[in-house]
Amino acid sequence: MTRLARAIIDISALRHNFQQVRKSAPGCRILAVVKADAYGHGAARVARALDETDGFAVARMEEGAALRAIGIRKPVLLLSGVSGDEELALAAKLDLDLVVHHESQIAALERANLGEPLRVWLKVDTGMHRLGFAPDRVANLWQRLRICPSVATTVRLMSHLACADERDGAAGTREQIACFRSLEKASEAETSLANSAGVLGWPESHGDWVRPGIMLYGISPFIGGRGESHGLRPVMTLTSRLIAVNKLKQGDAIGYGGTWICPEDMPVGVVAIGYGDGYPRHAPAGTPVLVNDTRVALVGRVSMDLVTVDLRAQPAARPGQPVILWGRGLPAEEIAEHVGSIAYELVTRIAPRVVRESIRDEYAQQSAPAPSAGESR
Repeated sequence: MTRLARAIIDISALRHNFQQVRKSAPGCRILAVVKADAYGHGAARVARALDETDGFAVARMEEGAALRAIGIRKPVLLLSGVSGDEELALAAKLDLDLVVHHESQIAALERANLGEPLRVWLKVDTGMHRLGFAPDRVANLWQRLRICPSVATTVRLMSHLACADERDGAAGTREQIACFRSLEKASEAETSLANSAGVLGWPESHGDWVRPGIMLYGISPFIGGRGESHGLRPVMTLTSRLIAVNKLKQGDAIGYGGTWICPEDMPVGVVAIGYGDGYPRHAPAGTPVLVNDTRVALVGRVSMDLVTVDLRAQPAARPGQPVILWGRGLPAEEIAEHVGSIAYELVTRIAPRVVRESIRDEYAQQSAPAPSAGESR
């Protein structure tokens, strides 16, 4: 059977969301975060589309190397830095920017003999308590890096907000911002603190550089939020099709374990998608999907390749008709709430067997021509 599950990636929505970053953080330079294959959207297509950005940020060396391999020449920042001398040498060869968050990374830079000095971002732990140096060490380490032959003269300062996505976490966020702004070298160095939540909700966190991630993909960074409330458009629409419509009787049990019983005679649709495609297995009955742009509810357990849906609201539905699991008209944030997760997890867990198709019209339907082999992953 032709692979019917598809993730449609709307390039015009992506570019629109980037402009929302510009509007929310005017005057700031932007590092577009494309780690985890651009949050499941395809790092290559996203990086090529965001030609206005000032640079990119990724988590790991292989992600940075992949951007260089496709010809991306803008700055690329390794958010986790490098591990060991071999990675440091490769970073220098690929001209990657480095986050320095541990003493061993500074020591490696000091003993290195690199052809060209690297651009370094010194990470400060302002309250996340994950990576970074204590604030009282920053002045000494910043000066140490500035005189290191392997480091470019401009040493930037960065930190990460722990609770900016929580409206109730305002006090902690304000403390982090105050801590970062009070650093001895903050007035001399270029700074970066704001993630997507900082960009949209905490203008005092913006600094010289902002690092938008999830908002680029049209998803709200705030707990309980929706991208559309911030003028964002969903970039990924996960789609499939009905492959069967069954007329079931009252009392019929559906799917593995027979966990959902038909309360009356009713039509039940079978959709070609499942947890093997990255749709969450623990999605409960009642989770919404769109059939012909009308909301219907998931019924029965999610299986590896199929889900079943209550078609009483769409009694005329027929095999072959389109289904949207999240995206245009059905926010990924809403689905995440139903499954007890976050939209970040949904979009990053789409399986390789799901075809990614790029479009440039956010209103294009999933009935567009099948993607070429070059669009698959």
